[in-house]
Amino acid sequence: MTPTDAGLRRTLGVRDAVVVGLGSMIGAGVFSALGPAARAAGSGLLPGLALAAVVAYCNAMSSARLAARYPASGGTYVYGRERLGRFWGYLAGWAFVVGKTASCAAMALTVGAYVWPGQAHAVAVAAVVALTAVNYGGIQKSAWLTRAIVAVVLAVLAAVVVVCLVSGQADAGRLDIGLSAGADGVLQAAGLLFFAFAGYARIATLGEEVRDPARTIPRAIPLALGITLAVYACVAVAVLAVLGAGRLGQSAAPLADAVRAAGVPGLVPVVRTGAAVAALGSLLALILGVSRTTLAMARDGHLPGALAAVHPRFRVPHRAELAVGAVVAVLAATVDVRGAIGFSSFGVLAYYAVANASAWTLSTAPRSRMVPAVGLLGCATLAFALPPASVAAGAGVLAVGGAAYGVRRWWAGRYAG
Repeated sequence: MTPTDAGLRRTLGVRDAVVVGLGSMIGAGVFSALGPAARAAGSGLLPGLALAAVVAYCNAMSSARLAARYPASGGTYVYGRERLGRFWGYLAGWAFVVGKTASCAAMALTVGAYVWPGQAHAVAVAAVVALTAVNYGGIQKSAWLTRAIVAVVLAVLAAVVVVCLVSGQADAGRLDIGLSAGADGVLQAAGLLFFAFAGYARIATLGEEVRDPARTIPRAIPLALGITLAVYACVAVAVLAVLGAGRLGQSAAPLADAVRAAGVPGLVPVVRTGAAVAALGSLLALILGVSRTTLAMARDGHLPGALAAVHPRFRVPHRAELAVGAVVAVLAATVDVRGAIGFSSFGVLAYYAVANASAWTLSTAPRSRMVPAVGLLGCATLAFALPPASVAAGAGVLAVGGAAYGVRRWWAGRYAG
């Protein structure tokens, strides 16, 4: 085995793995997703959040069981390949890489929009280059930076919650739960909010860099998800109490508008800074996850083999990281990818559908199959509850990936013959 083919370095413990998951989930989504979700669900926002959490929990438990069994980089790409067959693993990897690459660009542009709105694209490219360099230096450096980002974001969110709840503008009557937008609105809100929960998969995709993965990953994933749910619930209640579902649904920056409405406009710049830092944290973790899945797919020949190289000193998939960083930088410099978030959400749900189907095969006991069954049904329901344009775009991207796989297999068979 050559140095560049050596395995990745196992340095992450439970605490570091939890921090990576928190950095992925408690990101820009909590600063921006509440508005569109409230617009879709109206008074059903909190039920939508609860539904998203249930589906995320099922997915998390399925991912944790699979990651303990297959502690290798690649996440559901590896699980689908091992449990369902090469095609399903490939499809999961394709959905993840394409969808999350678009998400990386969106997070980079979010950083630019908050830091310097007039030069959002330039700031976005600079953020991608800087974070790719951090990731290139080793997973432990990424974990340290993520820990600092999570601390800052949690402090900002805590300030928002306290300011809103103790202000004279908070009204418990605004928390009345109903179905003003119907069940469809609640489902669509759950689909939007699920996107903000999806970061726990980053822990699974780092399977080769976690110490004692059979013990660490099943502990880290539920811990990260539970902390995130508690934070989201507190923020949602506080913002709803001040703005109400109607005003929240019309807000482009709901947390900033909430502290302004609570009578503390001086906190708005702090919230804006927190949003930029949170987007940086999400971008850092996204680049980590996409590069590791790219590594796994390159090892199996679905992507160019050169991307499977591991740096002899830093022990990271350096070529995959540079390739992902370059693609994201080009997108961030040239494209407004906000319209691509819909098909990205569809891809994420498809990715987890494969994870749940894979977990279903781990046991024949009805009790063990209940969680993956609920997760699979939930993923399918939320995916097709997204706006029709998002469903069509997401399905089209998956179809292109499936066709590419078929052509490659046909060409390989023809060449072998």
